Amino acid sequence: MIPIEGLPIVTAAAMRAAEEAVFAAGVPQSELMERAGAAVARETARFAMGRPVLVLAGPGNNGGDAWVAARLLAKSGYDVMVAALGGAKEGTAAAMRAKWSGAVIDLADAPARPILVDGLFGTGLTRPLAPDVVGHLQRLVSAAHFTLAIDLPSGMDTDLGRDLGAAGATVTLALGALKPAHLLGDGLDRCGHVLLDDIGIPIATVWRTVAAPRLSDPGSRSQKYTRGLVAVLEGRMRGAARLASNAALHGGAGYVVRVGEDDGQGPNAIVHRPIAEFDTLLEDERTGAVVIGPGLGRDDDASARLDAAIASARPLVLDGDALSLIGRDVGRLRNRAAPTCLTPHSGEFDRMFGEREGSKVDRTLAAAAEAGAVIVHKGADTVIATPQGDVRVYAGGSSWLSTAGTGDVLAGLLGARLAGSVAPLAAAEAAVWLHGRAAQLAGPAFAADDLIPCLPRAIAECLR
Repeated sequence: MIPIEGLPIVTAAAMRAAEEAVFAAGVPQSELMERAGAAVARETARFAMGRPVLVLAGPGNNGGDAWVAARLLAKSGYDVMVAALGGAKEGTAAAMRAKWSGAVIDLADAPARPILVDGLFGTGLTRPLAPDVVGHLQRLVSAAHFTLAIDLPSGMDTDLGRDLGAAGATVTLALGALKPAHLLGDGLDRCGHVLLDDIGIPIATVWRTVAAPRLSDPGSRSQKYTRGLVAVLEGRMRGAARLASNAALHGGAGYVVRVGEDDGQGPNAIVHRPIAEFDTLLEDERTGAVVIGPGLGRDDDASARLDAAIASARPLVLDGDALSLIGRDVGRLRNRAAPTCLTPHSGEFDRMFGEREGSKVDRTLAAAAEAGAVIVHKGADTVIATPQGDVRVYAGGSSWLSTAGTGDVLAGLLGARLAGSVAPLAAAEAAVWLHGRAAQLAGPAFAADDLIPCLPRAIAECLR
């Protein structure tokens, strides 16, 4: 769980570059390591509440942070034991080890203690841990009541979020900035609750975690068209279009049109128009966004209507069957002058863009550049990327969103944001946050329909 929103995210290489910039500005590495160790000691003490502490110190800079934390905890009166994996490398980490005056035991001989600080390996690990290290780490983490990992749990691939033998942590204290592994893939399960201390390192990046939107009341001069008209194209599965339409209506749109047969279901405020009027809506400049794909079907009629939408000058949200109809032909979207947002889940993404190398962030960025569109790559680690290289990541949301129809709700909500003349990235970020917050408000075991009445409550929390 990431407790603070709008936080910077950097790769291992970018973190090293940021540190080098601090050193070049005159801050010695020893001072930065002291800051990191002090942050670790502070957070460990907050959770330890006087219990005995075992600190694991690796050979690199992560171990250097651990030696500082051990020294400061012992100075504060804690019963601290240090278990080392090999000798500290020359340089600052070795200097910090030399300042430790207590006993040092080998990792293999370490006894379990209630509080464990994992400082074996942090940012930059790309190879699997040795089997004996994995065994010792698993034993100690399993026996501890609480484990704090320094920067990352030992055994996590920083950039890919792959598990390379990690035993996990109760709390991970990210140093400087969040890393992709805190938010992606196996990191969601291994990192536990993630905290951040910037330790005084300036970070310049266009990769950030999703933040709550800053919304305002419509204003006294607003009317239904200025708040945004959303057209949702219905297909064979009418329920999907109903969900998207209802989400658009309760997500802030001023006017929602469901294009298809009027089955008499849904809020009376939603206007129904026959399929024959779809082209008219595409030509109407008052149409602020078109949502196409939820329950659309994949027959020739669906394909023809998708072609018409892509050829139009209207902002588009493409989801579900629309993505399957486009398939690998994503280049056809690049020449659209109006904003285009795609909302694929992992299966749809792979069918459209192939199983690319790299992290989910890397793959989503490449897809956004190829399509010339904003991509909302859904999942427990939802990644939003733009063709310009901006990234937003939403992680740690409700796992109960893994149920049918929730993607249709997100598509309608995104349509409402776009129709209100919000820039595509900001619209996507707001929609993802509101969708996730509605899920939290809905509680466990909800159906997609249950998200709809929670959307106004989520929006109310963002009004400024």
